[in-house]
Amino acid sequence: RMLVGFKSGHDDDTDTVHGGGARRIADRLAEEATRRAGMQYLWYPSGRHLIRHPWVTGASTIQVYNTHGGYISHRLLPALARIAPVVWRLSDMWAVTGHCAYSGPCERWREGCGACPDLVAYPPVPVDTTAWLWRIKRRIYARARPVIVAPSSWLERIAKESPLFAGLKVHCIPNGVDRSIFRAIPKAAAREVLGLPRDRKLLLYSAHVLTGNPRKGSADAEEACRHLAERTECDVVLLGFGGEGWRGRIPQRVHPLGFISDERLLAAAYAAADVAIAPSTVENLPNSILESMACGTPVVAYDTGGISDAVTDGKTGVLVTPGDAAALGDAAARLLADDDARDRIAQAGVDRIATRFDAAREARAFLDLHTSLAAARAE
Repeated sequence: RMLVGFKSGHDDDTDTVHGGGARRIADRLAEEATRRAGMQYLWYPSGRHLIRHPWVTGASTIQVYNTHGGYISHRLLPALARIAPVVWRLSDMWAVTGHCAYSGPCERWREGCGACPDLVAYPPVPVDTTAWLWRIKRRIYARARPVIVAPSSWLERIAKESPLFAGLKVHCIPNGVDRSIFRAIPKAAAREVLGLPRDRKLLLYSAHVLTGNPRKGSADAEEACRHLAERTECDVVLLGFGGEGWRGRIPQRVHPLGFISDERLLAAAYAAADVAIAPSTVENLPNSILESMACGTPVVAYDTGGISDAVTDGKTGVLVTPGDAAALGDAAARLLADDDARDRIAQAGVDRIATRFDAAREARAFLDLHTSLAAARAE
């Protein structure tokens, strides 16, 4: 059963953490007040409702995901841990920093933060409360002692090196892909569904926001396309918000698909492309890479974060030095021009997803972890 920030469907096994109505309004007001004071995500009035929810009080184990999404506070971790063992699955670095989800080159998270060099990094704080927020996290984790799960070896290493998680168990369970949906299909069929040209090589770039997005490397993606145009012909498929703005900024013909929420259409978009690029400057291990590979589309990516868990250079994809947009464009051009290499890497990518990043494998790993925690609690 799941407690979520917002519910749009009718699943009886899903409920909201705040219970709706006045509690939701109170949470929004509290979030704005704490944000302005630099008290990032420290208080949501509905927290008292959450820890009394029958699904929580009757749980054998509890799994927590993103606590900086605006609907649950990490301050609840000790209260949850008094009810049942807590597994905390991380999505980024936020749990180990004073405020940011990705620290970039900053290493102050290792020493207690403070004197923050980038207060506007997501999620931003208006004043430098980072040392104080870091110390609060240390006290919370010492009381809750959650079991930490990272989806990449990169984030696993960071979690193990963080003084905030000293003495805590840290596991790596990679994200899984539903291979019944994200699978290789004939490119002609995928392109017909989306109205894409069948007679052109297609390069894919995907991000939630396609312009002004430094972390996802939107400027480098544009530069790579301009560089690529000097070496080979292709069209560019854009998946996410803001794709229309690319028209005229790169030499290629652009096909903006917008943001696609339907998983089967999303899979068709991945499968339709010949090559995908992922120029993220800092990254965990994005589902877009895993899903592209599962759909038989080779990925050319910056070698950053946990991407190398899935992309082995020259075998299951291509890795280039972060920040080198020209190298990114060159690598994409070579793959677009070499059908044999592209097919070989595509098949190796499909095989890598099947053996290491299958959704059933992820589910089994979490089930085994929760079963062991519940058994230890019962002893």
